[in-house]
Amino acid sequence: MLCAFDIEAPPLTSYGQLCTLFYDADKPVAPDAEVAWYAQRLPQEAGPLLELMCGSGRLLVPLVAAGLKLHGVDSSTAMLGSCEARLAARGLSAPLFRQDLAHLNLPFRYGGAFIAAGSFQLLAEPGAALLALQRIRAHLVEPGLLLLNMFIPSDSEQRLGAPLVEVRTVRLGDGSQIALRSETTVWAETRMSRTDYRYAHRRGATRLAEEHETLTLTWYPPDDIAAILADAGFRDATVNDLERNASGATTYSVSARL
Repeated sequence: MLCAFDIEAPPLTSYGQLCTLFYDADKPVAPDAEVAWYAQRLPQEAGPLLELMCGSGRLLVPLVAAGLKLHGVDSSTAMLGSCEARLAARGLSAPLFRQDLAHLNLPFRYGGAFIAAGSFQLLAEPGAALLALQRIRAHLVEPGLLLLNMFIPSDSEQRLGAPLVEVRTVRLGDGSQIALRSETTVWAETRMSRTDYRYAHRRGATRLAEEHETLTLTWYPPDDIAAILADAGFRDATVNDLERNASGATTYSVSARL
């Protein structure tokens, strides 16, 4: 059930209806190995758990199906609506909250929390990232585990001398299509990138809708994110699973405790 504990501050990003439809068609469900990774590490005996920036439930839905007592929070109304529909389609339910992490104020406390797939890096301003971690910490109780999955763009992406333009298309269940054009500019010296997205929804030659969004993200060397976690009051920050994926990006996870 989507709960009405909304904060009126502007959302982190809009993640509108077309973005949500595209995302759900492009990434419908987390693979079993990713679901198992979280299920094995999260403390399931210490009360409910919290997925922060849960989106449309790519991970939340299969984790709830696996028996985890899980709540979700996100700033996008469209994404949360999709998450609620996905849960209902499988006969499941979980409390969902529309809030921005920098103003997180939920009526529950959690034994563990996590942010998947590098979503924490959308908090591109250091002050916003620190404030969000402080608000997350205020919602944790023992054992108070926080898991973050992070990435560092490939060397070739960081060296881009001009904006990178990509075009992708997904087909929806009703036969219509959404084309996504993205244009990414990278400033490696400040570890920042900005991507402008244009979603165009068509049925045949007929344009049904269009949506524009801009996302800014940052990335952190492992020592830097460990330092920010310490500044937010966390302890025992540990970097794990540091590896380079097929695209050349470096991925890693960070765990920390109250």
